[in-house]
Amino acid sequence: MGLPRTALCTAVAGALSAALLAGPATAAPVGRPTTSAITPSAASSATSSGTSSAASGTTLRFTDIRGAGGTVLKANVTAPADTGRSYPLVVLPTSWAMPQIEYLAQARLLAADGYVVVGYNSRGFWQSGGEIEVAGPSDVADASRVIDWALANTPADPGRIGMAGVSYGAGISLLAAAEDPRIRAVVALSGWADLIDSIYSGRTQHRQAALVLTGAGFLTGRPSAELRRVMADFLGSDLSREGALIDWAKRRSAGERVARINSHGTAVMLGNAWGDSLFPPNQYADFFTRLTGPKRLEFRPGDHATPEAGGLFGLPNDTWAGARRWLDHHLRGVANGVDREHPVQLKARSGSGYEGYRDWASVTGARSVLPLAGSQRIRTGLDSGANGGTVFLSGLLDQFAQLPPLASIPLLPRAYAAVWQSQRYEEPRRIRGTARLETTVTATRSSGTFVAHLYDVGPLGLGRLVTSAPYSFHDRTPGTPFAVGLELFSTAYDVPAGHRLAVVIDTVDPLYNEHNPAGAQLTFSSPDGAPSRLSVPLREE
Repeated sequence: MGLPRTALCTAVAGALSAALLAGPATAAPVGRPTTSAITPSAASSATSSGTSSAASGTTLRFTDIRGAGGTVLKANVTAPADTGRSYPLVVLPTSWAMPQIEYLAQARLLAADGYVVVGYNSRGFWQSGGEIEVAGPSDVADASRVIDWALANTPADPGRIGMAGVSYGAGISLLAAAEDPRIRAVVALSGWADLIDSIYSGRTQHRQAALVLTGAGFLTGRPSAELRRVMADFLGSDLSREGALIDWAKRRSAGERVARINSHGTAVMLGNAWGDSLFPPNQYADFFTRLTGPKRLEFRPGDHATPEAGGLFGLPNDTWAGARRWLDHHLRGVANGVDREHPVQLKARSGSGYEGYRDWASVTGARSVLPLAGSQRIRTGLDSGANGGTVFLSGLLDQFAQLPPLASIPLLPRAYAAVWQSQRYEEPRRIRGTARLETTVTATRSSGTFVAHLYDVGPLGLGRLVTSAPYSFHDRTPGTPFAVGLELFSTAYDVPAGHRLAVVIDTVDPLYNEHNPAGAQLTFSSPDGAPSRLSVPLREE
């Protein structure tokens, strides 16, 4: 098993190296200084010899850095060729399952602007030593050891240190900022601040996301025994281990350490996609609200890491352009106006331009209530056709083709899907923020799962998914009603005039584990004292 995986990893690394190392030379943004191309063969030579590869105004070299406990981390250093003065330092931990050359395109752009950039392979992945601990204490300590190494071996300025990363690298960067006060600025793209709210929201296992992460980890790295046990418990829905799982995730969540980040005064920029199928946007919005230092929140259409993906190949990219502005201001003192702009910047999924808000609460200017009147009983165990789509693919289609998951609302089987619809709207409805479902549930069994969906329904009854969220319950008394309050995933979506909204609740979605025993039924009712409804967030016009 080990030899085939090693061969595959080497082949993938070679292909990615060729694309990333050559990409910036052919697709650099207009007007930005470029560096001469470094061929894959030259990169291989630099890796094996540890020598510098000269480029026009910048240098690139590959090196080993001793992380926590002496673990070897494979790293690369991109820096200005002039070593006669000091430069701000940016440290880039790799994303989950990505090789160490992931950030070379952006590193070369940063170095051309006067940064020392150190990218390194997170422990347990590819050629770095150690085992995958999922942003555990050793991963956090590694970030500080990389900073120590950079200060000792490069012209990095100890007073101007930043970290940035995508996905796994974003999570590690935030956690490191909580522990290391030397880190003055962070850019965390498509990451997490609350691991439980990301992959266990609504007390429901996000199965497809977990399977993708687990598979990629086993293919490109060495999962620790602890991680193997955690994922087995998680995917197996072992409720006896739920408390231990939550404790494990809290230790890996920057939201649990926000007070330390605030005490350090770290400038934090967060970026994410509306349709991120690994780390939904709600948890980032909550974390942003709790930050008290310089901060910025950017949400765009797309899925996990897709808004910034083009920038990893050196293509012009809004997300990375914003990241460089943030670092320029807070590490280089550039007066580029980023500190005077509204700190919340959103791009709606309809393709309109950016909207600025003074804080997350201001995104929602008003609320419209969609009543969920009457009582509807549904059977469990069948996907009605209303679901969140496929991890990565659905968000990508929404980003580039404005094509979210679809469902024919009139054709949904009412035995397996509860459906409520609004009247047709004469004016567009600009949904901004977090919709909230409030309902009363009566189950025939003690455990169960349902998924709530909000659709934009056109004249022919075709529904386009606006947002959704899962909810699971356990240890309920069969036949006894209980109240549910559920926040759907935050979004920015424009409903055209002449359309209506539909709320659809069913019990099966391929994205999630479900806990419905065979033959179970769920009833959704609207008692007089606690009417069921969906609160829809709208932009103030």
